[in-house]
Amino acid sequence: MPRPLLSPSLSAQGEEAMASGTALIYDDEMTTYKLLWDDPVCAIEVPERLSRSYERLQHYGLAQRCVRLPVREATDQEITLVHSPEYLEVVKSTQTMNEEELQKTSEKYTAVYFHQNSYRCAKLSLGGALQLVDAVLSGDVRNGMALVRPPGHHSYRDQGNGFCVFNNVAVAAKYAQKKYNLQRILIVDWDVHHGQGIQYTFEDDPSVLYFSWHRYEHMRYWPNLSESNYDAVGKGKGAGFNVNLPWNKIGMGNADYIAAFLHVLLPVTFEFDPDLVLVSAGYDSGIGDPEGCMRATPECFSHLTHLLMNLARGKLCAVLEGGYHLRSLSESVCTTVRTLLGDAVPGLTGEMAPCYSALESMQNVQAALAPYWQCLSLNGIGPVTRCSTEDDPAPEPVSAQQQCADTAATDHFLELHMKDILRPAAAVTTSAVIPDGLKCVLPAGVQIVKQSAPSEQIDAAFSAFTKARFNNSDVLHSAGKMLTVLSNLKADQTRNAVVLSPDASLSAAVALRETLLLGFERVFCVHVGDTDPELRIGDDGKSLFLRICGALPAAVPNTKYQLSLKWTETSDEGSGFFYPLLRFVLPLGYSYRPDVILLAVGSNASIGSKDILLLASLLQGLAEGRILAIIPEWESELTTAISSSLVGCPTTKHLGPYKCPTKECVDALKEEQRMLQVEWELLRSYAAD
Repeated sequence: MPRPLLSPSLSAQGEEAMASGTALIYDDEMTTYKLLWDDPVCAIEVPERLSRSYERLQHYGLAQRCVRLPVREATDQEITLVHSPEYLEVVKSTQTMNEEELQKTSEKYTAVYFHQNSYRCAKLSLGGALQLVDAVLSGDVRNGMALVRPPGHHSYRDQGNGFCVFNNVAVAAKYAQKKYNLQRILIVDWDVHHGQGIQYTFEDDPSVLYFSWHRYEHMRYWPNLSESNYDAVGKGKGAGFNVNLPWNKIGMGNADYIAAFLHVLLPVTFEFDPDLVLVSAGYDSGIGDPEGCMRATPECFSHLTHLLMNLARGKLCAVLEGGYHLRSLSESVCTTVRTLLGDAVPGLTGEMAPCYSALESMQNVQAALAPYWQCLSLNGIGPVTRCSTEDDPAPEPVSAQQQCADTAATDHFLELHMKDILRPAAAVTTSAVIPDGLKCVLPAGVQIVKQSAPSEQIDAAFSAFTKARFNNSDVLHSAGKMLTVLSNLKADQTRNAVVLSPDASLSAAVALRETLLLGFERVFCVHVGDTDPELRIGDDGKSLFLRICGALPAAVPNTKYQLSLKWTETSDEGSGFFYPLLRFVLPLGYSYRPDVILLAVGSNASIGSKDILLLASLLQGLAEGRILAIIPEWESELTTAISSSLVGCPTTKHLGPYKCPTKECVDALKEEQRMLQVEWELLRSYAAD
């Protein structure tokens, strides 16, 4: 009798009605204000930031696929959830001012300009964010994006700041707390500037976890605040719930951003376990932006979005903030919306090695937060005593002529880059191989595979294995259909698939061999539980094999391409598997950059069904979502859940509660990271050895 997977049944968890669809908030009226006088600081905040982004969404057909929601004005009561009545009256008064009065009022604040239509647009911008929160929390849609202007994350209770009038995301969080009684809200601010207005609003509130990475350069970059540094962790009861990751040099790229998510933000966030994710989605952290001077390419934001969609049962609201290179902004908005819609996540480009300055910043913030988060307290590292960039000179100002040339160069790069990373969608999103006569509930859109591979292909696939093992006709029948699926994956006719097999370990061994015969160049095989004794694993880099097991194989040391991770979860009170998943499994996968992923569940699985479902969901960010999940035929319920995830319907079941692993487990994992991080640099989470 096969050993059942550990942890409570998936069906035993609380469920909600399955929300579907991605909301898009947009209204042309928010482009009807602009700067009326010369101001080199504010000149980059232009109406085209909004209109060009929307046009690009239309160009790709993404706007047409979204659920369009009407934009409404925010009310005075909603605005004053964060802002003072006195400041609200000042903004109202700008409606009747002439240009001279508007300029004088604007000069009372930092980097703000008012127009006679600013108040109306600010109410629409905030109202649009609240509309999105309502749609997601009421279950009308799964997630969404508010394409709004003016932005909000810099504005204070009693003043505008940094192009921002009303603090859209801060008010949205207060609104969600009040109307929906949410207990835990995550705000992720990936804008290149520190959202100090959000920080000030919630710095003593433990129900809101705020994360911001931002260009800082040891306080030499705007807004030049000491409280933007890593040691500003919140106040009073909110201590530990403010996470600042300061970038102390320009040029941060895809690897730095992914490393920050995997090693800093997400471990804390899983421990926090939010009910809602709000994203202050600023794209001045992307390539070509004159404000950020960073190098993240548009697909990076697709990956960040995908990682966040695995929290809060998929309830995610992205609200536009900054972004001042129009092509970089618009392409990055599109990759975000693509991912919210459930499209395949494009492959991530660039070398997957975080820079030393990024590692220093990550080490500092982990050390500062260690007293408050168990997942960081076991690291046993202190802050960097003196950062390598402290004496670096400030970047030279860029001339208008050079900025124009840089903008044109980025435009040209993105024109070619987007064609390279965006591929036509497969005709079938998810295929399934189900044994005849077995009942298994599958979501709409999953195509049942009926056709077996040709006999000569089956013979070739089985030629390396003991023939007597294939006397079982059920095994042979299932494997034949699995070969059809693999051929379809290679031909991009299906994006992913799930196979219910009478012998999952043997099927995984056959599948690994077949993927290499079909010409996949890099296969990432993640095997949970016992592996087949006839499994052949090469050490030539064409496959990366990771076994997750309860006991390490005797006298089989880890090598670069053949790895074992000892991890056992037996408690019904919560799982700590998120920790090695984020800090070991995914860094390996992102470093390796596979063409296809095999996820196999064998006998004696040492982690539970919820852990396996989370693993399957997060792995879809790799290999452009090209994944084959092989599951024992008696695990039909797990098959249903994974199929739903593969087809683009994240589970509404709560996969928590999450708990931190033991110190012994963390220490063992750290030792594995230490030995392997020379080969796989994304495993590094801090600068110190």
